[in-house]
Amino acid sequence: MSIKINFRPFYLAVACALAASCQTRNVEWVSTTFENPWQTVSVEELSEEPADAVIEIDQNVVLGEIEGFGSCFNELGWASLSMLTQEERDGIFRELYTPQGANLTMGRMPVGANDFSLDYYSYAEVADDFALEHFSIAHDEETLIPFIKSALAVYPDLKLWASPWCPPSWMKTNKHYANTSTLPIKKRFEQMMKNRKDRPDDVRATGGSSFGMNPAMLPDNGLAEDKQIREGQDAFILEPQYLDTYARYFGKFVDAYKEKDIDIFMVMPQNEPNSAQWYPACTWTPEGLAMFMKYLGPEMHKRGVQMYLGTVERADVNMWNKILTDPEVAPYIDGMGFQWAGKDALPELHKMYPDLPCYQTEQECGNGRNDWRGAMHSWDLMKHYLSNGVQSYLYWNTSLFENGVSTWGWSQNSLIVVDKDAKTFRYTPEYYVMKHASHYVLPGAKVLGLVGNYEDALAFVNPDGSTVVMAANQTEEPKAVSVVVDGKTCTFELPAGSLNTIVL
Repeated sequence: MSIKINFRPFYLAVACALAASCQTRNVEWVSTTFENPWQTVSVEELSEEPADAVIEIDQNVVLGEIEGFGSCFNELGWASLSMLTQEERDGIFRELYTPQGANLTMGRMPVGANDFSLDYYSYAEVADDFALEHFSIAHDEETLIPFIKSALAVYPDLKLWASPWCPPSWMKTNKHYANTSTLPIKKRFEQMMKNRKDRPDDVRATGGSSFGMNPAMLPDNGLAEDKQIREGQDAFILEPQYLDTYARYFGKFVDAYKEKDIDIFMVMPQNEPNSAQWYPACTWTPEGLAMFMKYLGPEMHKRGVQMYLGTVERADVNMWNKILTDPEVAPYIDGMGFQWAGKDALPELHKMYPDLPCYQTEQECGNGRNDWRGAMHSWDLMKHYLSNGVQSYLYWNTSLFENGVSTWGWSQNSLIVVDKDAKTFRYTPEYYVMKHASHYVLPGAKVLGLVGNYEDALAFVNPDGSTVVMAANQTEEPKAVSVVVDGKTCTFELPAGSLNTIVL
């Protein structure tokens, strides 16, 4: 037998007694819909009628502490921004990195080629150069370095961390930057199309529209089918000479950027170590990755650079726990980073290792459409991560051309979209999702627990004592929602299809 408790009378009593108090509070309210982003809403006449939907903040329950929000630096991002005038770029960086705008305080960068670089490359292209005599970051002088320095010019205290997608190709067993050939992907797609009676206009690799890759449009990535490396296999050559060289490669990378007045405070050993991709990638077994981290940890720590375990992109907690419990590796692990399916490993690993900081390392990338549906998916992800202890939250593509197609044929979303022909730009719904958090939620803010009956929300208390509530209305009708803080209630009517930030 189950008993259903009706909380409405309790909330009605609280709201009726205290609704008028919201008029005396210093309330700020910003609302975003797809058609009307970042609109300041008047709070002079807030509704005093109690609502069925209630966000009640429990200030005694702290779910985490915010270190910062940020985005990432990659080559295609700079290629798109380079189409704009210097004045327009300066305005964009002020919008991204000042308190008057998005107030981003962190950034991620790749170590060499990644899925949104212009091509395959590394900083040590000469094969078997174990002394790294030919190491150079000259390649980045045209793209990543001016990109990052543009941000640093506005916000000099930007915290930067880095991870590779792939080592130099000569360090891999197949001597290629990719793990998976595009040829079988195309073959499977062609066979699928032959078996279909109705040919859709927009066919996605996964059969859905959430993953922006059309196999028919994939370029040949140059990897032979017999040179493919699968998930569950070590793509790196696990010999001491290679492991030591690769650790020193990281060290030279950090040192070279420091010489450019760009400090990197943390590295992760591999982006998605279980993902055998058709673009730059390198798979590792837990044992192989732990073996490398035994070399990388000392190399980084003697420079005062932290090493996090990541990026965690699989939900199997045991896989990652093998590394975290390795007695030779554990002392060098300063935190953990999570993205994609790794979000499902986050709650348990955070409970198991509460003293290790956790980062959300990459917003799921969308399909290049930059629509409201994608933005609400991003909001749902933000709720999950911030409610489960991450301290930092980062978006992947800062800027892309329209449709966001990568060098290897994957369309992704971005904070900014640049029209290559018109040489104009716009901020996307994804950007406003980030700004709704990062503009108001400051470093040092605490993530607070919610005990009301409306779950599409997050709450924070800033170091200055201000309370920040983020609340979405993902329905097609306006929705009245009461916010209860310190026993005091304010009721807001959230627009249909909106994301809102309320500061109390």
